[in-house]
Amino acid sequence: MKTINRIKSNEEFGVTVKTGKVLKESPYIIHYISNGLTYSRIGLSVSKKIGDAVTRNRIKRQVRAMCDSLFNYSSHTFDIVIVVKKEFLDQSFDNNKSSLNNLLSRIGTKE
Repeated sequence: MKTINRIKSNEEFGVTVKTGKVLKESPYIIHYISNGLTYSRIGLSVSKKIGDAVTRNRIKRQVRAMCDSLFNYSSHTFDIVIVVKKEFLDQSFDNNKSSLNNLLSRIGTKE
């Protein structure tokens, strides 16, 4: 994931979570809102409840790789915050990827 396609500031996370729409599936909660840019940005949130720093960083790397393979950043104009839940650790990579694909494909269809 390129740096331009990441949400980094706490303010942008807050706006997306508080005012955006929500989609839920077993290992994820996705908040999204239209951003008015010509590309989409994605932010990840992994709680300390899930594990130590090594585990959380591994999860973030996996989710970024999933997003790169599943999502075309230039075809939509959304800010997306992906909250990873504890169920992520109980499922296989392929199951997590298919769940994320289901959610990302639904973005924009629930307007």
